[in-house]
Amino acid sequence: MKILCDIYKTASKDEMYLYLCRAKGFEAVPEVLLKSFGEPLLVTTLVLTESKKLARADIKKVLADLSTQGFYLQMPPPKYPPASDSQ
Repeated sequence: MKILCDIYKTASKDEMYLYLCRAKGFEAVPEVLLKSFGEPLLVTTLVLTESKKLARADIKKVLADLSTQGFYLQMPPPKYPPASDSQ
């Protein structure tokens, strides 16, 4: 499977990215998500395949969401590591 994907960032949240299937564009993204995301700024366009490596996202999950929903939202990583229960 190959999907042409546009990746957008937002100025309102560091390290939050919205992956859009180029064929569907913004029409697949819920209005409430677009409002909370803020103004989208195009970062890059990629052809995604299962063999593609992404820095902080599981390519299989991204491809699945793009093919079923038309978009994938990559949330920022946690600022602090989770607390360890072993003390």
